[in-house]
Amino acid sequence: MVGERRLLITVLIFITSTAISTSSSWTVKTLPGFDGPLPFDLETGYIRVDEERDAQIFYYFIKSERSPYEDPLMVWIAGGPGCSALTSLVFEIGPLHFEIKEYKGELPTLILHPHSWTKVSNILFIDSPIGTGFSFARGSDVYIGGDVKSSKQVHKFIRKWLHDHPQFSSNPLYIGGDSYSGMVVPIITHVIAEDVEAGKQPLINLKGYVTGNPSADVAFDDNSFVPYSYGMGFISEELYESAKKSCNGNYVRPQNSLCASYVEAINKCTSGLNTAHILAPKCVRASPRLSLRRSLADNSSELLSPPPTPGLECHEYGFMLSYYWANNDAVREALHVQKGTVDEWIRCPNGLSYVKDVPSSLPYHAGLTNRGYRALVYSGDHDLVVPHVGTQEWIKSLNFSIVNEWRPWSVDGQVAGFTRSYVNNFTFALVKGGGHTSPEFRPKECYNMFERWIAYKPL
Repeated sequence: MVGERRLLITVLIFITSTAISTSSSWTVKTLPGFDGPLPFDLETGYIRVDEERDAQIFYYFIKSERSPYEDPLMVWIAGGPGCSALTSLVFEIGPLHFEIKEYKGELPTLILHPHSWTKVSNILFIDSPIGTGFSFARGSDVYIGGDVKSSKQVHKFIRKWLHDHPQFSSNPLYIGGDSYSGMVVPIITHVIAEDVEAGKQPLINLKGYVTGNPSADVAFDDNSFVPYSYGMGFISEELYESAKKSCNGNYVRPQNSLCASYVEAINKCTSGLNTAHILAPKCVRASPRLSLRRSLADNSSELLSPPPTPGLECHEYGFMLSYYWANNDAVREALHVQKGTVDEWIRCPNGLSYVKDVPSSLPYHAGLTNRGYRALVYSGDHDLVVPHVGTQEWIKSLNFSIVNEWRPWSVDGQVAGFTRSYVNNFTFALVKGGGHTSPEFRPKECYNMFERWIAYKPL
């Protein structure tokens, strides 16, 4: 009986989506590079979010491996802005990873990731903003996105996706992302919350949001580079004190020549570090530049040059493998990527046409948590891209009362990090040994953190 009901829902979804012609989806049973059928449920598809330009967001939907019709539904956006959702899926919180071995021209191999967040949650990995991953828009002119525009499009995406997947409409919904998506995740959550509170049908069971190593406020994030560098011993006390006195806390836009000279000296001291993880070797960036990417209107068959090859010991080696995998014809066919839309997949392109039009997401954090929505914010303590000291400073600026004081949290009897919780269901977690982004470097610890938090358990 249950099977017949689900079959009927599937048929109705197909008829509806075909009639309105705004979405398409496919079940993926196997993937090139992975040995055998996938041991989890994967769906890929497109949702149109801009009819005039035929702008369509590509997604990967993976059902929870536990109880998909009861477990939370997480909509996850990678950072950048412009990093593909595949980055989060295969390098961070999804059920697949690349096997790191020397690339000799063959298709890279995929293996199972034992600490996937899909063990306890459904996850919709989406290529947002438009121009990211396999998302696309028609037309020869440049499609320009931004914080506000992309947030509204994701909101539209979610409503349309739930319309097409009514069996998940009552699942607890969370919006998540890391790095630069920390700017837009609270905005998206806010827009959905307004729908909920206005009683817009169908009602969405919004519960909260998750941001990892998040950008949140230009002043806090960018200016934390100097105090973090001093705290880690990268610069001398004399240099730090001189810079602090001359710059008055504004290291990003020096207001005088003396401050500028001290900032230059600090940059020189730290130039040899891998900012994504200060203990990792600094390697070449394994992503080509978007400025060379040809448009849909360009009939040239010439593709971008392959990315540079990092050393096998480099974390970036996996990024290089993803380039060759995602640009393989058999892979694109398996994923049902529309031909003629994106000629070359780029993991994290430079030069995406994007307007950073929201300088701070702090009002959204304050507004959402004051209205009762849950929030988990986590940082890696070895991240120099968005240092945790800046994140803790902007959290402090919200003036939330502390519920549980600073304490260690553990996994398998070992300290995995430190945490503090505030009123309004706001939790901050520091991941020991985590970089930018934390699940890439501490997958087991981050899975345990998420599994506890999503179940309303203390870390």
